[in-house]
Amino acid sequence: MQQILVLDIAGIPYDWISQNDAATHYAAQKVAWDIGDQVLMLRGGYNKDGEQSKIVVRPIISIRNSERMSKNSRHQIPLGDGNRLLYARDKYICAYCGEKFLYHELSRDHVLARSRGGKDVWENCVTACRICNQNKGSKLVHDFRPLIYVPYAPCRFEHFILSGRNVIADQLDYLTAKLPRHSRLLQ
Repeated sequence: MQQILVLDIAGIPYDWISQNDAATHYAAQKVAWDIGDQVLMLRGGYNKDGEQSKIVVRPIISIRNSERMSKNSRHQIPLGDGNRLLYARDKYICAYCGEKFLYHELSRDHVLARSRGGKDVWENCVTACRICNQNKGSKLVHDFRPLIYVPYAPCRFEHFILSGRNVIADQLDYLTAKLPRHSRLLQ
């Protein structure tokens, strides 16, 4: 089922929701504006004039009165427990040897090892093949190998590209247009 991208009133991504949840927002007249080609048409009952009610769901919707959403979207995106988003940010490329690997051949490496006080945050984590990660251990980067790329925290727009499933062209175009120039997703 196609996911719908929900934005706050200012156009900042907030969540991925189901088509049914999006239809509920339309029915409650909470959609301020929408973008993209129709992904779903729901037909309802008939009024006294014989006209059938319809709800057209588009792939990107902005919600009215979304001040609470705006406040929540100012926070940095957490790295999370899984590595899917980290590997996607780094394009499945080991930060030390530069080779591309399959998901199960990779691991999360802390540039400054946790045993040395390194934190489990975007700016301290890179994708590493299992061999490079084992060989590095808790060594400092300059005692092992230089990094091929610099770790960074993705912005909200990058995060939604990385976290979406089956992102369609309208959604990808909207999110990509807002990416910073340094984003690896543009390379």
